[in-house]
Amino acid sequence: MARNLERSLALQKRAEALLPGGVDSPVRAFRAVGGEPPFVVRGAGAYLWDADGNRYLDYFGSWGPMVLGHAFPAVVEAIQQAAAKSASFGASTPAEGDLAELVVEAVPSIDKLRFVSSGTEATMSAIRVARAFTGRKYIIKFEGCYHGHSDGLLVKAGSGVATFGIPGSAGVPEEIAHYTLALPYNDIASVEAAFEAHRGEIACIILEPVVGNMGCVLPAGGYLETLRAITLREGALLIFDEVMTGFRVAHGGAQQRYGIVPDMTALGKIIGGGLPCGAFGGRAEIMNLLAPLGPVYQAGTLSGNPLAMAAGMATLQHLRQHKTEVYARLEALSAMVADGITAAAHEAGLPVVTNRVGAMFTWFFTEAPVTDFASAAASDTALFARFHHAMMEAGIWLPPSQFEAAFLSTAHTEADISATIEAARNAFAAIEVNA
Repeated sequence: MARNLERSLALQKRAEALLPGGVDSPVRAFRAVGGEPPFVVRGAGAYLWDADGNRYLDYFGSWGPMVLGHAFPAVVEAIQQAAAKSASFGASTPAEGDLAELVVEAVPSIDKLRFVSSGTEATMSAIRVARAFTGRKYIIKFEGCYHGHSDGLLVKAGSGVATFGIPGSAGVPEEIAHYTLALPYNDIASVEAAFEAHRGEIACIILEPVVGNMGCVLPAGGYLETLRAITLREGALLIFDEVMTGFRVAHGGAQQRYGIVPDMTALGKIIGGGLPCGAFGGRAEIMNLLAPLGPVYQAGTLSGNPLAMAAGMATLQHLRQHKTEVYARLEALSAMVADGITAAAHEAGLPVVTNRVGAMFTWFFTEAPVTDFASAAASDTALFARFHHAMMEAGIWLPPSQFEAAFLSTAHTEADISATIEAARNAFAAIEVNA
């Protein structure tokens, strides 16, 4: 029996009259997978409920931050206590230092950091500082890596840009895009060629050490180590965009998991406990270029917002106190669901390649390994859309795009995973019949 989405449809119609496409972030529109997007009214643990009362097992977790599940009691309590004292001050608070200490303790490459309100602000600001530190203009990013929607980073970006098949974005002047060198991910030769062509002109390399925005794509063996060596040799900075991977693939992020020390790191998602929050940080000599100490200007009234700091502290304190069991559980559950659905697809004779690092994974509907944007883009997006629709009907909410990573939380259970695999098995059987 199909879900009743009457109320969600009415809400979507109203939203379309007020918001472009009826959404505030394009992938929410479900254009890549078809069907009608449910309007969410509540979340608890591993589950979401829509305006029509349908319940869904959540595998996108607000795109990553809900590592402890929705409405985690300690986080809710922390937000309530902070809100009772005022939602915003626009002045310094002790909570900023408290959360900063938790971040610096977990991510040793960061001496100092600055809080902002989004991952976009974090990456944009990190690049500004990198350019000031090096006195250079060019940056290297990688095709399919999404670092937010600032002008210079929308060149061959991933995430919703990949979902909608847009090579860049209208409104970005060529003069700005000119200084962004977009190279294939996992291709060292292209990096060497870029440094040869722009000798002494490249300020930094920015990348997702594990890509989440063209689906989950892993760094090839030795890739991150070689990028580190090249940037050191060439006097450029290495910036890890760990907005997704930070505190998810390991307590200290991808840099802990792979043993790489970047010059700067951008963080987001989990450090705000579900509230708007980001941060960028690095060595003290780099970060001290920021005003009021140095000439690089960056500011934000809501940076270090007390509600976000409270939610972030509650989340990171729990992760610190329980990191052994938390990350072991995330690893085990993620392997269980990733491998289980892969096996179900293969049983049905469907081509699926699964990429996973920790609690971050993607099923690509393709036969060839997915190692960069070109190989990710070769996936059968129509088949993914049919799979997504069948899973939604079964009450399993996957990311509504082949090019977005899936996530789970500590609130998921083995029973949830078993139910998900069974739903996938039924979905694949239906797809095989109707192919």
